[in-house]
Amino acid sequence: MKRTLLMGTLLLAAGAAQASDIKRYPLPGGSTFPIASAVEVKGTVYQSGMVPAPKDAKAAKGSAAFWGNTEEQSLSVLSRIEASLKEKGLAMADVVKMTVFLVGDPALGGKMDFGGFMKAYTQYFGTQAQPNLPARSAVQVAALAGEGMLVEIEVIAIRP
Repeated sequence: MKRTLLMGTLLLAAGAAQASDIKRYPLPGGSTFPIASAVEVKGTVYQSGMVPAPKDAKAAKGSAAFWGNTEEQSLSVLSRIEASLKEKGLAMADVVKMTVFLVGDPALGGKMDFGGFMKAYTQYFGTQAQPNLPARSAVQVAALAGEGMLVEIEVIAIRP
């Protein structure tokens, strides 16, 4: 009985210690949308998928002019990821895994613009100033949450 009680106490203590190792970062601007901007566990930061900011907020909402093409959206997303990581004391060089979701571009007959994405990506990764390359997957998806969005990217970064 004592052993069972001791094991239960140790398991509860271990669970509490693990919970204290988890930090949840809220979405910016006081958003009440029910996800975290990122979750950090023992120095590993799991950044939620990020989407682009509008290229031209005065253009028709959801249009190509509003969001921009794949390259422009990718640059926007990567810039937003960089800023989010910086707020957490991290940099793009700390990214170890990236998952890229690309919507088929109507201007390309519904095919994803991987080349446009790569033009943006190579401004952040594999440069002389930032040579660290993450493991990466890029997939074409049917749609994203916002009409006209072509790019969403999530990353995992390790605290140095």
